[in-house]
Parts: sequence; C-alpha cells; structure tokens
Amino acid sequence: MSTVGARPELGPLHPGARIGLVAPSGPPKPELVDRAVAVLRGWGLEPVPGKHLLDRHPRAGYLAGPDAARAADLQDAWCDDSLDAVLCVRGGYGAVRLLDLLEVPRLAAARPKPLLGSSDITALHIFWAEELGLASWFTPMVATGAFLDDPSAAEGVRRALLEPYGGRRYASPAAEALVPGTAHGVLTGGNLTLLAMLNGARNRKPVDNTGCIGLLEDVTEEPYRLDGLLQTLLRAGWFDGLAGLALGSWTDCGDPAEVRALCEELLAPLGIPLVWELGFGHGPAAHSIPLGVPATLHAGDGPALVLD
Repeated sequence: MSTVGARPELGPLHPGARIGLVAPSGPPKPELVDRAVAVLRGWGLEPVPGKHLLDRHPRAGYLAGPDAARAADLQDAWCDDSLDAVLCVRGGYGAVRLLDLLEVPRLAAARPKPLLGSSDITALHIFWAEELGLASWFTPMVATGAFLDDPSAAEGVRRALLEPYGGRRYASPAAEALVPGTAHGVLTGGNLTLLAMLNGARNRKPVDNTGCIGLLEDVTEEPYRLDGLLQTLLRAGWFDGLAGLALGSWTDCGDPAEVRALCEELLAPLGIPLVWELGFGHGPAAHSIPLGVPATLHAGDGPALVLD
C-alpha cells in the first residue's frame, strides 16, 4: 500500500505492493513483458498483468487490442483496491482513443495510486490532472528497451515507485540554459505530439498553465513536424502564463542543432527561463519526473529542476 502523505498518488510503495500492468497504447512484446515482470519482482513488488495486456487489435496492429478492452484494463486496474500502482508498459499510439471511454466518477471514487508512463501516455497524465486533479509519473516504460536495457533509467523508475519524491534534483550533462532565469511552479506537459493531439477536444476544460513549468519532448518527428506542433500549442495559448519551460530529448527528430534552433526561434521570445535537454523523454538515462507537483527550474550555469 502507498504511504499516506501529501500526494499518495506518487507513492512510495511498500515491499510486496501489487502493481497492475496495462497497455493503453501499442502492443508490448511478450518477451519484454516477461523481462519487466522479473525486474519488478526483483524489487520486491508483485506485478499483476491486465486481462488484455497481450491482446492485438483485429484491424490495427499498432494497438494493443480494441479500445474498449484497453480502457477496461486501465480502469479496472485503477479501481482495483488490491493494486497499489498502475504501470503502462509501453507507448506507441492509442491512449487518446480511450479518453472518451473512461468513467470519471468511477475513477474519482477509487483510491489514488501511482500511474507511470510517458510518450503516448501523456494523454492519460493530462486526463488524470484535469479530470481527477491528480499528479502522476512521467517515466520510461517497463516493457521497452529504454527501461530494460538502461540501468540508469530503470533506477529512476525504481526510485519513483519506492522512495519519497520530495527534494529530487534533475539535471543532464547536455543541459543548457537558452533563456536564463529561475522559475517556480507546478510541473505540466510531456510529449509534444500528444499535447497537440489533445488540443481542441469537445468538452475539455480550458487549458490554463498560468504559473506552471512546462516540460516538452518528442521522438521520431522531423523538424518541420515539430515546427507545426509547436505552432499548434502557441496558437492555442498552451504557453500563455508559463513560469518556465524545460525541454527534454528529441530522439530521432533530425539534426539536433536544427531542432535546437527551432526551439530557440519559437520559444525564446516567450521571455521565460528556458532549458535545453534536461534529460527526460526518449533519450538514454531518461529521468522519471512527477507531473502535477511544484518545482523550481534553474536556468543558468548547471541547469537543473528541483522538486519542492
């Protein structure tokens, strides 16, 4: 069970905690799920696979089963009081297809617990924040090489599950301040493509990031695509009122120098502290960072993000 604290949905968990494994997006490889289960058991946790974890969509091989089945696994794991956390085992695409199938009253009535994932799981992080008012963990996903073949990334996930989160400091050897300064605010954001994909949904509450620190990263998007995605968020007002902005990895997004120049061109004029490559996202040794909690962004010599 999670310890009682200011944010029980962030843990930490006790040894023996039961962890629900779900695939809201793309289908995981069974052999990678097996490896992830072994790692989690090695940490003293008990993984509990969702009923549809290894399913495949009958038409779309990029989805881990039909939307209704993936939504049911996610919702059942969250609402199962015998489970102490929910791990999304991989990304890909598909989480946005579940949002209109989730029953907010049922989710809100459940005991809060850690929800972990990144990339496509950004859709769930934002939904959890806006509809349930809960923080969640932006982490590498356990049935991927980014976790299984990267000890530093895996250690970050272990700490997210089993250690208190307060006071953590996130930095990267590649981090640079593009706009100097210091910002304090609640962390929000995630994967750029998903944030743009969520824009304009019917009945969605107006986005208000006033006073927040934004986090942005992406993978396998060419610079012209990143340009369009950033323009979408700029025109939608996503950046309005932000206190600061931290950029993560842009893995396989073309020439890093071109991506950096694009980010400077479009984001530096915001006039807020801006950090390049803070070490979260799809790159090596990716950090596990809680969204929905206050932190301070230091954009100067040795840029860092420090949780309150």
